[in-house]
Amino acid sequence: MPRRTPTACLALADGTLFHGRGFGATGRTTAELCFNTSMTGYQEIMTDPSYAGQIVTFTFPHIGNTGVNPEDEETAAPFAEGMVVKWDPTAASNWRSAEELDAWMTRHGKIGIGGIDTRRLTRAIRKQGAPHVALAHDPEGRFDIETLIAEARRFPGLVGRDLARDVSCLQSYRWSGMRWDWPHGYLEREGAGHRVVAIDYGAKRNILRCLASAGCDVTVLPATATAEDVLAQNPDGLFLSNGPGDPAATGKYAVPMIRDVMAKSDMPIFGICLGHQLLGLALGAETQKMGHGHHGANHPVKELATGKVEITSMNHGFTVDAQTLPRGVEETHVSLFDGSNCGIRLADRPVWGVQHHPEASPGPQDSFYLFERFAAAMTDAA
Repeated sequence: MPRRTPTACLALADGTLFHGRGFGATGRTTAELCFNTSMTGYQEIMTDPSYAGQIVTFTFPHIGNTGVNPEDEETAAPFAEGMVVKWDPTAASNWRSAEELDAWMTRHGKIGIGGIDTRRLTRAIRKQGAPHVALAHDPEGRFDIETLIAEARRFPGLVGRDLARDVSCLQSYRWSGMRWDWPHGYLEREGAGHRVVAIDYGAKRNILRCLASAGCDVTVLPATATAEDVLAQNPDGLFLSNGPGDPAATGKYAVPMIRDVMAKSDMPIFGICLGHQLLGLALGAETQKMGHGHHGANHPVKELATGKVEITSMNHGFTVDAQTLPRGVEETHVSLFDGSNCGIRLADRPVWGVQHHPEASPGPQDSFYLFERFAAAMTDAA
Protein backbone atom coordinates (compact mmCIF):
# COMPACT_ATOMS: atom_id res chain seq x y z
CA MET A 1 0.00 0.00 0.00
CA PRO A 2 1.43 3.43 -0.90
CA ARG A 3 2.03 5.74 2.05
CA ARG A 4 -0.26 8.73 2.23
CA THR A 5 1.26 12.20 2.21
CA PRO A 6 1.27 13.67 5.74
CA THR A 7 -1.34 16.39 6.10
CA ALA A 8 -0.57 17.39 9.68
CA CYS A 9 2.57 18.13 11.66
CA LEU A 10 3.18 18.35 15.40
CA ALA A 11 6.36 20.30 16.21
CA LEU A 12 7.83 20.31 19.70
CA ALA A 13 9.87 23.23 20.98
CA ASP A 14 12.99 21.03 21.12
CA GLY A 15 12.73 20.44 17.36
CA THR A 16 11.15 16.97 17.50
CA LEU A 17 8.61 16.45 14.71
CA PHE A 18 5.65 14.11 14.35
CA HIS A 19 4.00 13.87 10.93
CA GLY A 20 0.51 12.44 10.55
CA ARG A 21 -2.91 12.84 9.01
CA GLY A 22 -4.92 15.90 9.86
CA PHE A 23 -8.62 16.05 10.65
CA GLY A 24 -10.95 18.71 11.89
CA ALA A 25 -10.11 22.33 11.12
CA THR A 26 -7.16 23.42 9.00
CA GLY A 27 -4.57 25.96 10.12
CA ARG A 28 -2.21 25.87 13.08
CA THR A 29 -2.23 26.44 16.82
CA THR A 30 0.21 26.47 19.74
CA ALA A 31 -0.28 25.04 23.21
CA GLU A 32 1.14 22.92 26.00
CA LEU A 33 0.95 19.20 25.20
CA CYS A 34 -0.42 16.72 27.74
CA PHE A 35 -1.67 13.14 27.58
CA ASN A 36 -4.88 11.60 28.90
CA THR A 37 -5.19 7.89 29.73
CA SER A 38 -9.00 7.66 29.72
CA MET A 39 -10.55 4.90 27.62
CA THR A 40 -13.83 6.79 27.17
CA GLY A 41 -15.09 10.35 27.31
CA TYR A 42 -13.06 12.11 24.62
CA GLN A 43 -15.89 14.59 24.03
CA GLU A 44 -16.14 15.45 27.72
CA ILE A 45 -12.35 15.89 27.81
CA MET A 46 -12.27 18.20 24.80
CA THR A 47 -15.07 20.36 26.24
CA ASP A 48 -13.59 20.55 29.75
CA PRO A 49 -12.52 24.20 30.23
CA SER A 50 -9.60 22.99 32.36
CA TYR A 51 -7.86 22.03 29.09
CA ALA A 52 -7.71 25.62 27.81
CA GLY A 53 -4.21 26.27 26.51
CA GLN A 54 -3.51 22.55 26.03
CA ILE A 55 -3.49 19.97 23.24
CA VAL A 56 -4.51 16.51 24.42
CA THR A 57 -2.76 13.30 23.40
CA PHE A 58 -5.13 10.36 23.86
CA THR A 59 -3.31 7.17 24.83
CA PHE A 60 -6.38 5.05 24.01
CA PRO A 61 -6.47 4.44 20.24
CA HIS A 62 -10.20 4.13 19.54
CA ILE A 63 -11.09 7.82 19.39
CA GLY A 64 -14.22 8.74 17.44
CA ASN A 65 -15.93 5.36 17.79
CA THR A 66 -18.92 6.71 19.73
CA GLY A 67 -19.26 9.93 17.73
CA VAL A 68 -20.38 13.07 19.53
CA ASN A 69 -23.68 14.37 20.87
CA PRO A 70 -24.87 17.52 22.67
CA GLU A 71 -25.64 15.70 25.93
CA ASP A 72 -22.02 14.73 26.55
CA GLU A 73 -20.57 18.21 26.29
CA GLU A 74 -19.29 19.78 29.50
CA THR A 75 -19.58 23.25 27.94
CA ALA A 76 -21.06 24.65 24.76
CA ALA A 77 -17.78 24.31 22.81
CA PRO A 78 -14.41 22.57 23.15
CA PHE A 79 -11.72 24.46 25.05
CA ALA A 80 -8.81 22.09 24.37
CA GLU A 81 -6.74 23.53 21.53
CA GLY A 82 -6.49 20.25 19.63
CA MET A 83 -6.11 16.48 19.84
CA VAL A 84 -3.46 13.90 19.00
CA VAL A 85 -4.51 10.28 18.36
CA LYS A 86 -2.83 7.04 17.29
CA TRP A 87 -5.25 6.10 14.52
CA ASP A 88 -7.46 8.16 12.26
CA PRO A 89 -10.76 8.83 14.07
CA THR A 90 -12.98 5.78 13.76
CA ALA A 91 -16.42 6.02 12.21
CA ALA A 92 -19.13 6.59 14.81
CA SER A 93 -21.04 3.48 15.85
CA ASN A 94 -23.28 4.31 18.78
CA TRP A 95 -27.02 4.86 19.08
CA ARG A 96 -26.47 8.16 20.88
CA SER A 97 -24.18 9.61 18.20
CA ALA A 98 -25.44 12.77 16.51
CA GLU A 99 -22.31 13.78 14.60
CA GLU A 100 -18.92 12.45 13.51
CA LEU A 101 -15.91 13.62 15.53
CA ASP A 102 -14.16 14.99 12.41
CA ALA A 103 -17.15 17.18 11.50
CA TRP A 104 -17.54 18.34 15.12
CA MET A 105 -13.87 19.34 15.29
CA THR A 106 -14.16 21.21 11.99
CA ARG A 107 -17.30 23.03 13.11
CA HIS A 108 -15.58 24.24 16.27
CA GLY A 109 -12.30 25.19 14.58
CA LYS A 110 -10.20 22.59 16.40
CA ILE A 111 -7.26 20.76 14.82
CA GLY A 112 -6.58 17.04 15.15
CA ILE A 113 -3.71 14.81 14.04
CA GLY A 114 -3.85 11.01 13.64
CA GLY A 115 -1.36 8.35 12.69
CA ILE A 116 0.97 9.32 15.54
CA ASP A 117 3.06 7.00 17.71
CA THR A 118 1.30 8.12 20.88
CA ARG A 119 3.30 5.70 23.06
CA ARG A 120 6.55 7.37 22.02
CA LEU A 121 5.02 10.80 22.51
CA THR A 122 3.64 9.89 25.94
CA ARG A 123 7.01 8.53 27.08
CA ALA A 124 8.63 11.79 25.99
CA ILE A 125 6.09 13.83 27.99
CA ARG A 126 6.58 11.66 31.09
CA LYS A 127 10.36 11.93 30.86
CA GLN A 128 10.79 15.58 29.85
CA GLY A 129 7.61 17.22 31.13
CA ALA A 130 4.73 18.76 29.19
CA PRO A 131 6.31 20.38 26.11
CA HIS A 132 5.27 23.49 24.23
CA VAL A 133 4.15 22.55 20.72
CA ALA A 134 2.75 23.85 17.45
CA LEU A 135 0.16 21.78 15.57
CA ALA A 136 -0.59 22.40 11.89
CA HIS A 137 -3.10 20.85 9.46
CA ASP A 138 -2.78 21.48 5.72
CA PRO A 139 -4.58 19.14 3.26
CA GLU A 140 -1.75 19.77 0.77
CA GLY A 141 0.92 18.78 3.28
CA ARG A 142 2.82 22.06 3.07
CA PHE A 143 4.58 22.96 6.31
CA ASP A 144 7.14 25.58 7.22
CA ILE A 145 8.97 23.52 9.82
CA GLU A 146 11.24 26.30 11.04
CA THR A 147 8.23 28.55 11.62
CA LEU A 148 6.36 25.82 13.50
CA ILE A 149 9.29 25.14 15.81
CA ALA A 150 9.74 28.87 16.40
CA GLU A 151 6.04 29.25 17.26
CA ALA A 152 6.27 26.35 19.69
CA ARG A 153 9.23 28.02 21.38
CA ARG A 154 7.38 31.33 21.62
CA PHE A 155 4.35 29.80 23.34
CA PRO A 156 4.28 31.47 26.77
CA GLY A 157 3.29 28.36 28.70
CA LEU A 158 0.78 28.14 31.54
CA VAL A 159 2.87 29.35 34.46
CA GLY A 160 1.75 32.82 35.47
CA ARG A 161 -1.31 32.79 33.19
CA ASP A 162 -4.82 33.45 34.41
CA LEU A 163 -7.05 31.52 31.99
CA ALA A 164 -10.11 31.36 34.23
CA ARG A 165 -11.28 34.78 33.01
CA ASP A 166 -11.25 33.48 29.44
CA VAL A 167 -13.46 30.44 30.10
CA SER A 168 -15.77 31.79 32.82
CA CYS A 169 -19.35 32.89 32.26
CA LEU A 170 -19.89 36.61 31.74
CA GLN A 171 -22.96 36.96 33.94
CA SER A 172 -24.69 35.02 36.69
CA TYR A 173 -27.28 32.33 36.01
CA ARG A 174 -29.28 29.65 37.81
CA TRP A 175 -28.67 25.93 37.33
CA SER A 176 -31.24 23.19 38.06
CA GLY A 177 -30.30 20.23 35.81
CA MET A 178 -29.50 17.00 37.66
CA ARG A 179 -27.43 13.91 36.85
CA TRP A 180 -28.46 11.47 34.13
CA ASP A 181 -31.41 9.30 35.17
CA TRP A 182 -32.03 6.26 32.96
CA PRO A 183 -34.26 6.11 30.96
CA HIS A 184 -35.44 9.70 31.43
CA GLY A 185 -32.19 11.57 30.78
CA TYR A 186 -31.35 14.82 32.54
CA LEU A 187 -34.18 15.88 34.85
CA GLU A 188 -34.71 19.27 36.45
CA ARG A 189 -34.52 19.67 40.21
CA GLU A 190 -37.69 21.04 41.77
CA GLY A 191 -38.50 22.50 45.17
CA ALA A 192 -36.39 24.32 47.75
CA GLY A 193 -32.79 23.34 48.35
CA HIS A 194 -29.56 24.51 49.87
CA ARG A 195 -28.68 27.87 48.32
CA VAL A 196 -25.23 27.43 46.80
CA VAL A 197 -23.14 30.00 44.98
CA ALA A 198 -20.81 28.30 42.49
CA ILE A 199 -17.89 30.38 41.24
CA ASP A 200 -17.24 29.55 37.59
CA TYR A 201 -13.49 29.31 37.00
CA GLY A 202 -14.29 26.92 34.14
CA ALA A 203 -17.07 24.82 35.64
CA LYS A 204 -18.06 21.52 34.05
CA ARG A 205 -21.78 20.97 33.61
CA ASN A 206 -21.67 17.63 35.38
CA ILE A 207 -20.31 19.25 38.53
CA LEU A 208 -23.32 21.56 38.56
CA ARG A 209 -25.59 18.55 37.94
CA CYS A 210 -24.05 16.75 40.92
CA LEU A 211 -24.64 19.77 43.15
CA ALA A 212 -28.27 19.90 42.03
CA SER A 213 -28.70 16.14 42.57
CA ALA A 214 -27.33 16.56 46.10
CA GLY A 215 -30.18 18.98 46.84
CA CYS A 216 -28.57 22.31 45.98
CA ASP A 217 -30.25 25.35 44.46
CA VAL A 218 -27.29 26.59 42.41
CA THR A 219 -26.50 30.15 41.34
CA VAL A 220 -23.38 30.45 39.17
CA LEU A 221 -21.26 33.62 39.36
CA PRO A 222 -18.32 34.67 37.12
CA ALA A 223 -14.74 34.02 38.17
CA THR A 224 -14.20 37.67 39.11
CA ALA A 225 -17.11 37.77 41.57
CA THR A 226 -16.34 39.58 44.80
CA ALA A 227 -17.22 38.58 48.34
CA GLU A 228 -19.99 41.16 48.22
CA ASP A 229 -21.40 39.50 45.09
CA VAL A 230 -21.35 36.13 46.83
CA LEU A 231 -22.87 37.27 50.11
CA ALA A 232 -25.59 39.24 48.30
CA GLN A 233 -27.05 35.88 47.24
CA ASN A 234 -27.49 34.94 50.93
CA PRO A 235 -26.05 31.48 50.25
CA ASP A 236 -25.88 28.45 52.52
CA GLY A 237 -22.61 27.35 50.91
CA LEU A 238 -19.88 28.42 48.48
CA PHE A 239 -18.54 26.13 45.75
CA LEU A 240 -15.25 26.81 43.91
CA SER A 241 -15.11 25.14 40.49
CA ASN A 242 -12.44 23.56 38.35
CA GLY A 243 -10.66 25.58 35.68
CA PRO A 244 -7.45 26.11 33.68
CA GLY A 245 -4.22 28.02 34.12
CA ASP A 246 -1.94 28.91 37.01
CA PRO A 247 -3.80 29.09 40.36
CA ALA A 248 -1.36 31.73 41.60
CA ALA A 249 -2.38 34.01 38.72
CA THR A 250 -6.12 33.47 39.19
CA GLY A 251 -5.58 33.76 42.91
CA LYS A 252 -4.73 37.44 42.61
CA TYR A 253 -8.46 38.17 42.59
CA ALA A 254 -9.93 34.83 43.76
CA VAL A 255 -7.95 34.49 47.00
CA PRO A 256 -9.06 37.88 48.46
CA MET A 257 -12.67 36.93 47.69
CA ILE A 258 -12.38 33.55 49.42
CA ARG A 259 -10.65 35.05 52.47
CA ASP A 260 -13.24 37.83 52.71
CA VAL A 261 -16.12 35.35 52.57
CA MET A 262 -14.49 33.24 55.27
CA ALA A 263 -14.01 36.31 57.45
CA LYS A 264 -17.64 37.36 57.13
CA SER A 265 -19.41 34.00 57.14
CA ASP A 266 -19.12 30.50 58.60
CA MET A 267 -20.79 28.88 55.57
CA PRO A 268 -19.38 25.58 54.25
CA ILE A 269 -16.94 25.95 51.33
CA PHE A 270 -16.08 23.19 48.87
CA GLY A 271 -13.53 23.36 46.04
CA ILE A 272 -12.66 21.01 43.19
CA CYS A 273 -9.46 21.05 41.09
CA LEU A 274 -8.54 24.72 40.50
CA GLY A 275 -11.06 25.59 43.20
CA HIS A 276 -9.15 23.30 45.56
CA GLN A 277 -5.86 25.00 44.66
CA LEU A 278 -7.34 28.46 45.15
CA LEU A 279 -8.69 27.40 48.51
CA GLY A 280 -5.22 26.15 49.43
CA LEU A 281 -3.73 29.52 48.52
CA ALA A 282 -6.41 31.32 50.52
CA LEU A 283 -5.57 29.19 53.56
CA GLY A 284 -1.87 30.05 53.31
CA ALA A 285 -0.41 27.16 51.29
CA GLU A 286 1.54 27.36 48.03
CA THR A 287 0.99 25.76 44.63
CA GLN A 288 3.54 24.49 42.10
CA LYS A 289 3.70 23.36 38.48
CA MET A 290 3.91 19.60 37.92
CA GLY A 291 6.14 17.95 35.34
CA HIS A 292 3.42 16.40 33.21
CA GLY A 293 0.40 16.64 35.50
CA HIS A 294 -2.35 14.12 36.10
CA HIS A 295 -4.82 13.54 33.28
CA GLY A 296 -6.94 10.40 33.17
CA ALA A 297 -9.68 8.29 34.70
CA ASN A 298 -7.68 5.61 36.53
CA HIS A 299 -6.03 7.56 39.33
CA PRO A 300 -6.12 5.93 42.80
CA VAL A 301 -6.61 8.43 45.61
CA LYS A 302 -6.50 7.52 49.30
CA GLU A 303 -8.69 9.24 51.87
CA LEU A 304 -6.39 9.38 54.90
CA ALA A 305 -9.11 9.43 57.57
CA THR A 306 -10.72 6.16 56.45
CA GLY A 307 -7.98 4.47 54.44
CA LYS A 308 -10.43 4.07 51.57
CA VAL A 309 -8.98 4.12 48.07
CA GLU A 310 -11.08 5.77 45.37
CA ILE A 311 -10.58 5.39 41.62
CA THR A 312 -10.81 8.95 40.38
CA SER A 313 -10.64 11.18 37.33
CA MET A 314 -8.00 13.87 37.29
CA ASN A 315 -7.04 16.79 35.11
CA HIS A 316 -4.47 19.17 36.53
CA GLY A 317 -0.99 20.45 35.84
CA PHE A 318 -0.56 22.33 39.13
CA THR A 319 -0.79 21.00 42.67
CA VAL A 320 -1.01 22.22 46.26
CA ASP A 321 2.34 21.75 47.96
CA ALA A 322 1.44 19.75 51.08
CA GLN A 323 4.72 20.79 52.74
CA THR A 324 3.45 24.37 52.89
CA LEU A 325 0.10 23.68 54.58
CA PRO A 326 -0.13 25.95 57.64
CA ARG A 327 -1.17 24.91 61.13
CA GLY A 328 -4.87 24.10 61.26
CA VAL A 329 -5.07 22.92 57.65
CA GLU A 330 -5.04 19.13 57.26
CA GLU A 331 -4.22 16.96 54.28
CA THR A 332 -7.19 14.63 53.63
CA HIS A 333 -6.40 12.83 50.35
CA VAL A 334 -3.21 11.79 48.55
CA SER A 335 -2.44 10.32 45.14
CA LEU A 336 -1.22 6.74 45.30
CA PHE A 337 0.67 7.32 42.05
CA ASP A 338 3.10 9.93 43.34
CA GLY A 339 1.97 10.99 46.80
CA SER A 340 0.92 14.46 45.67
CA ASN A 341 -1.80 16.30 47.54
CA CYS A 342 -5.39 15.52 46.55
CA GLY A 343 -7.36 17.06 49.40
CA ILE A 344 -7.26 19.53 52.28
CA ARG A 345 -9.61 20.77 54.98
CA LEU A 346 -9.74 23.23 57.83
CA ALA A 347 -9.62 21.41 61.15
CA ASP A 348 -12.27 23.53 62.85
CA ARG A 349 -14.61 24.61 60.02
CA PRO A 350 -16.53 22.93 57.16
CA VAL A 351 -14.08 24.16 54.54
CA TRP A 352 -12.39 21.65 52.24
CA GLY A 353 -11.32 20.87 48.71
CA VAL A 354 -10.20 17.94 46.56
CA GLN A 355 -7.90 17.84 43.57
CA HIS A 356 -9.68 15.02 41.74
CA HIS A 357 -13.05 15.19 39.96
CA PRO A 358 -15.79 13.40 41.94
CA GLU A 359 -18.36 14.20 39.25
CA ALA A 360 -16.53 12.30 36.49
CA SER A 361 -17.51 8.88 37.92
CA PRO A 362 -14.68 6.59 36.76
CA GLY A 363 -15.17 4.46 39.89
CA PRO A 364 -18.03 4.86 38.84
CA GLN A 365 -19.33 6.66 41.95
CA ASP A 366 -16.47 6.30 44.42
CA SER A 367 -16.28 10.02 45.19
CA PHE A 368 -19.88 11.24 44.90
CA TYR A 369 -20.07 11.25 48.72
CA LEU A 370 -18.17 14.55 48.62
CA PHE A 371 -21.22 16.33 47.22
CA GLU A 372 -23.42 14.69 49.84
CA ARG A 373 -20.94 15.72 52.53
CA PHE A 374 -21.19 19.33 51.30
CA ALA A 375 -25.01 19.17 51.48
CA ALA A 376 -24.86 17.63 54.96
CA ALA A 377 -22.52 20.39 56.16
CA MET A 378 -25.01 23.01 54.99
CA THR A 379 -27.80 21.17 56.83
CA ASP A 380 -25.74 21.10 60.02
CA ALA A 381 -24.91 24.80 59.68
CA ALA A 382 -28.55 25.83 59.22
